[in-house]
Amino acid sequence: MESLIETAVECLVPSWWEVKVTVAASVFVIFCYWFSSYGGGDRNAGGDRSQFGENSGKGFVFDKDEMGQFKGDSKTNSVYIIKVELLAAKNLIAASLNGTSDPYAIITCGSEKTFSSMVPGSRNPMWGEEFNFFVDELPAQINVTIYDWDIIWKSTVLGSVTVPVESEGQTSQLWYTLDSPSGQVCLHIQTIKLPINSARAIEGYAGAHARRRTSVDKQGPIVVHQKPGPLQTIFDLPADEVVEHSYSCALERSFLYQGRMYVSAWHICFHSNVFSKQMKVVIPFGDIDEIRRSQHAFINPAITIILRMGAGGHGVPPLGSPDGRVRYKFASFWNRNHALRALQRAVKNYHDRIEAEKKERAESELRAHSSSTKSTRSPETPVDSSSKIEKLQAFLKEEVLVGISNDVFPCTAEQFFNILFSDGSTFLTEFRSARKDTNLKIGQWHAADEYDGQVREITHRHVCNSPLCPPDTAMTEYQHYVLSPDKKKLVFETVQHAHDVPFGSYFEVHCWWCLETTTENSSTIDIKVGVHFKKWFVMQSKLKASAISEYKKEVGMMLEAARSYIQSHSSGCEIDKYTPPPSAIQDIQDSS
Repeated sequence: MESLIETAVECLVPSWWEVKVTVAASVFVIFCYWFSSYGGGDRNAGGDRSQFGENSGKGFVFDKDEMGQFKGDSKTNSVYIIKVELLAAKNLIAASLNGTSDPYAIITCGSEKTFSSMVPGSRNPMWGEEFNFFVDELPAQINVTIYDWDIIWKSTVLGSVTVPVESEGQTSQLWYTLDSPSGQVCLHIQTIKLPINSARAIEGYAGAHARRRTSVDKQGPIVVHQKPGPLQTIFDLPADEVVEHSYSCALERSFLYQGRMYVSAWHICFHSNVFSKQMKVVIPFGDIDEIRRSQHAFINPAITIILRMGAGGHGVPPLGSPDGRVRYKFASFWNRNHALRALQRAVKNYHDRIEAEKKERAESELRAHSSSTKSTRSPETPVDSSSKIEKLQAFLKEEVLVGISNDVFPCTAEQFFNILFSDGSTFLTEFRSARKDTNLKIGQWHAADEYDGQVREITHRHVCNSPLCPPDTAMTEYQHYVLSPDKKKLVFETVQHAHDVPFGSYFEVHCWWCLETTTENSSTIDIKVGVHFKKWFVMQSKLKASAISEYKKEVGMMLEAARSYIQSHSSGCEIDKYTPPPSAIQDIQDSS
């Protein structure tokens, strides 16, 4: 019996060597956790000081590149950028049992809200962080609310203050008293007026979310025939935004909050629900300055997302850094390197897409300007052909075109244009009326320096037959034609913008007509159509097929109506009634 008891004791009670190994391992783990939370590069830029000298703040420099990146309100002819520096706070309420707090601030201006970093264990935190806000008019109000971060429970309000901004200029570093028993916050505010021209140079500063809202608001209501995904149900993002990648990971705060990361074409989102504490982070790609490898507690590979200066945090207090930029750190990936490459690739794709949209927007504005402004050049004025060729732009995106019709038409190329599409023709008016299209307005043909031949603009309310579209939509159509010198070849091109259909601002319908005279009374007609997408979105293929199918039906109706119209207007006087101006007769054989 005694030997049995001794054996049981040896099995159940650890040896002295096992105790020492366990204690050493525990000390090592505690040290790693302390170092990762408060030591090294992860420590917040904030410190613990009771006072903040008026001359100790960093210089306030306005970045001219940032000036041109916000889209202003055309009604005010200007916008304002309000740059808020959250410098420090002092004598805050002690919210924790140990007599300290873990303060962070939420800065609000209008509908924009950003988070400062959290300074652990301090009633006198130092931040030195910058936040940029954009307003259409003054006066405006800046609200700063300071909270105490809690690992599990809801954050406690330590105090708030509202600062009015009534005019341009800047304030000195001022201390503002919070609406609480104790506490002050030090702010430095500068307001700068931006000209509308520079504000429109690059849309969507203030983060990609502002730019995203602008593009969504322009196009009207979005109809997406699919169930809402996590981006809509959790983060309340637009219905057309879909998850491209998702990863299981953890957000580093006081400890690791396990959750899931979702990556779309516009945002990196993270959601966690640990101990019933909801945490949501929505990072626009436009606010990201850098994505880099990092480590959590030496052994846990992580990814750090560093935001640009002035962006502030989104949804959860970020980590601070000595240079004033805030950052979010995510760890516990199954494959950190794979996720890192995917995030870096997503950021690159975002910037490439923005550049492509800028270029496309410039081309669209050029086309609209050419169609709405008549040329004032005198026909007798000599033009250097070599310099003109350099200015010419392509009216269509030829790479998107596909053939939909190839037929013989009972008139010459010149007759086709003179009878159907000249300024004196009533064909389009009768055709649109027969289709029950309304509000038709047809501009006059005129020369454009950017394109050879002539251009004009047509607007109307277009009846839609597609199930994806409303009953009718506002339509803008830009038309362009070139007639060869021998008047035997006609190229007629159109670009259509449908304004009220889902994703109407995302695409254009391009159509190319080419007629070549074969006999005195006939010509061959070749028609191609395509959809040019200015932005990527879900359901592209479905919308493309629907647009081409509907346009193909319209072309069939138009050709049938054109044959009837030409038969009734085919007398010699009618054909020779319209003579195109010399500027419209260009040699297109070289360009084709």
